[in-house]
Amino acid sequence: MSAPLPSETNGISVPRKVNLRRPDVMEAVSAQVVAHYRSELVERIRANGGVISQGELTVKLAKEFGFCYGVERAIDLAYAARRVFPEPTRIFLLGEIIHNPEVNDQIRNLGIVSIPPKPTDDELSALDLTADDVVIIPAFGTEVATRRRLEAIGCQTVDTTCGDVMSVWKRVRQYSKDGVTSIIHGKAKHEETKATTSQATANGTGHYLVVFNLAETDYVCDYVVNGGDRQEFLQRFKGAHSPGFDPDLHLRAVGVANQTTMLRGETEEVQRRFRSAMERRFGAERLQEHFRVFDTICGATQDRQDALEKMLREPMDLLIVVGGYNSSNTSHLAEMGEKVLPTYFIKNAAKMESAGRIEHWDQHIAEEVQTANWFPTSGRVTVGVTAGASCPNNLIEDTIKRLFELRDIQLPLSKTS
Repeated sequence: MSAPLPSETNGISVPRKVNLRRPDVMEAVSAQVVAHYRSELVERIRANGGVISQGELTVKLAKEFGFCYGVERAIDLAYAARRVFPEPTRIFLLGEIIHNPEVNDQIRNLGIVSIPPKPTDDELSALDLTADDVVIIPAFGTEVATRRRLEAIGCQTVDTTCGDVMSVWKRVRQYSKDGVTSIIHGKAKHEETKATTSQATANGTGHYLVVFNLAETDYVCDYVVNGGDRQEFLQRFKGAHSPGFDPDLHLRAVGVANQTTMLRGETEEVQRRFRSAMERRFGAERLQEHFRVFDTICGATQDRQDALEKMLREPMDLLIVVGGYNSSNTSHLAEMGEKVLPTYFIKNAAKMESAGRIEHWDQHIAEEVQTANWFPTSGRVTVGVTAGASCPNNLIEDTIKRLFELRDIQLPLSKTS
């Protein structure tokens, strides 16, 4: 990863590149990241087949959990930016680097200032950004218009956008170029989906429609096959379609993509239902003219979902899911667990106040709730633990240790550096 630095040529400021990933920088960054996020206890449990037992309590870790490569890369680049651009150079971050409050707190502790993910002209003016400032683009990416505004200002950017996200962008840009409407399975208000939809409209002629679930998918597919009330359609998908979108015109040729952190099985079902609808509407012999699909599902997200699915087949009494409440991939892990056994979605171990009280996120009402007598205080208990791709190992360690503390069992302290 490199970022431009200003240099002078005949009195004119021109960009030059600085390597953020040079060995001396990354050696120092690695030491910082290890100190902040590593867990020797988690590593020992992983080496022991993902299981730790003491007394009558057993804790099982999913085979895949926690930081993915894209998240690690984003964090490394943020830390590297601070080393390469030391204070007093100002470094700003568009929104959050990832969806985890503890990680974002650590980034702010480096003197990196969070600004809105899509700053207005007034907000940018208030910051008085110049070519000497640095702006970090988070792992979700940013909207095309925001990137262009930063380029126009001339400030230096450190782009940590995940490679899997950029693969989706490539597909929707191609759809747009070919006059195909992008059907994006995702959350219309999520930063990643906003960045992706901006790619679909970047050429000024492309269109998109965001569908959140299978109910919305079925509604659109029925419209494709049977038609319907155009105004009702537009009202239902207000804020989830491109400017000037007309379902009577722009659903004649569609290509499916997705927010990378959605449930794979659901995305695949979205694909199947759109394929079926376009075949019914236009005929099998003309399907290629009207329907396209590419596999744009994040491998790391899928690995964590597969690992949890496998663990859920094993006997367990309850499941703890650790991660940021606004983390899409983490919320889907909790969703999977809820279908099988009592599941508690927490952002950190402090939410397990006692065996008689836990505060956890209820994503159906989008707020924290309290559950009493959630943790058995006697008898044999097996607890499953998993974490989203934005959750560091030290928070997973805290969770495991707290579970044993609730049984008055002290585990050996792990080294964190």
